[in-house]
Amino acid sequence: MTTSKPAVTIHYCSQCNWMLRATWMSQELLHSFSADLASVTLIPGTGGIFVIDINGHVIWERKQDGGFPDAAELKRRVRDYCFPEKELGHLEKKEK
Repeated sequence: MTTSKPAVTIHYCSQCNWMLRATWMSQELLHSFSADLASVTLIPGTGGIFVIDINGHVIWERKQDGGFPDAAELKRRVRDYCFPEKELGHLEKKEK
């Protein structure tokens, strides 16, 4: 069965102990986009990797973007790439 819903993948460095950060981010995404996402997958790696992609399109890369996103920035990037018409509620009210 094929799905048209986006699949998020979080590649994290297990040597750097970033599993808790990756699981927290996956929880945040599932809380905000649970009915809209096909999956959120965690993939352990090494060498300081922390990359978040949607169907192969990178939306966050720790080395390039300078660290880790906070929950609001991550949700904005997922929304902007997948669901540009969707409102993020209180996250957007903070900016105004």
